[in-house]
Amino acid sequence: MAMTGQRHRGDRPWLVHAPFAVILLLLAAAVVRAVQYHWREGAVLVGVALFVAGVLRAVLPEERAGLLAIRGKAVDILTYGALCAAVLYISLTIVGGPFDASS
Repeated sequence: MAMTGQRHRGDRPWLVHAPFAVILLLLAAAVVRAVQYHWREGAVLVGVALFVAGVLRAVLPEERAGLLAIRGKAVDILTYGALCAAVLYISLTIVGGPFDASS
């Protein structure tokens, strides 16, 4: 009889970090777009990464959330959602200035 919390030889403990790796890949894509002077697309990708982080935090159990779990589940989901909304709002509504691509 196996005790809860013990690891078996066939377990893959590194898989717990896969959700965070997905977020890091999205953020890397955001940085690439921003460096290529497509800052708005980069900012939208940051918002998408926050949205995906919130969804993953909502659907994954605590022991599989890895580094996406910072506080309690509800606090994490609300924080990721609020930051996503703020970043998307700012990136989609700023006009003019040195980064304006419409001219």
